[in-house]
Amino acid sequence: MRYKRPDRKNALSIIQAAERDMKFTLTLPVSEGSSATVIRNIYESFRMLGDALLIEKGIKSEDHVMPIKEILSLKIDTKRPLNLIDNMRRLRHNINYYGYKPKIEEANEAILIAKSLFSPIVKKIKEQLK
Repeated sequence: MRYKRPDRKNALSIIQAAERDMKFTLTLPVSEGSSATVIRNIYESFRMLGDALLIEKGIKSEDHVMPIKEILSLKIDTKRPLNLIDNMRRLRHNINYYGYKPKIEEANEAILIAKSLFSPIVKKIKEQLK
């Protein structure tokens, strides 16, 4: 972890990029070939939201754990538990570093997680940044 100057403008820019990426990813058809990409992209969009929270506080993270922990610490009421995002982090790690081939069902579950958690998290973070 490295401390730097808090940057609200950069944080908002990262949130917008995460929203664009998520919107695009949710248009991708799910298949055996696309499952890994869908899961990676969904996870990455959540991670970017965590990065935005850290950047707004003036913290530069060195790994993926800190941004996800930052999201998990949000006081927010959602239809599904926030810790599903951390499960997705582990799944992405297995895909990237151990050659795990995700099932179509896992990609569909990631989509359901994104549809239920992403917008409320974005809304909460934007409220915090105001």
